[in-house]
Amino acid sequence: ARVRDMPAREKIHWRIDNNAGVIRLEQPTEALVEWSIPIKPMIGCFGVAPAGGEFISTATSGHHGGNMDYNRFGEGATAYFPVAVQGALFCLGDAHGAQGDGEIAGTGIETAAEIEFTLRVVKQKPITWPRGENDTDIFTVGNTRPLEQALQHATTEMLEWLEQDFGLDAVSASHLLGMHVRYDIANVFNPAFSVE
Repeated sequence: ARVRDMPAREKIHWRIDNNAGVIRLEQPTEALVEWSIPIKPMIGCFGVAPAGGEFISTATSGHHGGNMDYNRFGEGATAYFPVAVQGALFCLGDAHGAQGDGEIAGTGIETAAEIEFTLRVVKQKPITWPRGENDTDIFTVGNTRPLEQALQHATTEMLEWLEQDFGLDAVSASHLLGMHVRYDIANVFNPAFSVE
């Protein structure tokens, strides 16, 4: 019943303090006057054109990427997408100053940004779902509904990655995943859920 008691949605303004490296509400409630969060920039929506000439809104996601809103797609991360059309037709947008897992408030801290990135084509490397890596982790993304199906896609993609690039057989990869896998629920707000 508490969710029903929440106030109507309204535009919230945040102050990004680059010097202090934090973000604060411009008009905090009394309980949050001293509260801030670290700046942790990320890209919410990026990917390539979907297969089959589909026109898919940037409000959702799929095999091609899209509005995944996963906070590990930040500075220094590398993303991989399955290319389905000539030229890939890469697009990028939806910069956030920070965002928690799930995008449960319906939005991250949306902001303007200058983004520097490099594109490369990796030939002879078939993948089905988006993949990513940073300094400490590799991760795969399943984008669909219901949530357990997104989780299954992310798991299958990770199993295939461990076999393709790390030389593990399916049994070894399963043991490794069984003991070390970590699931993040990146987005449960958009039409397709995103699980990493």
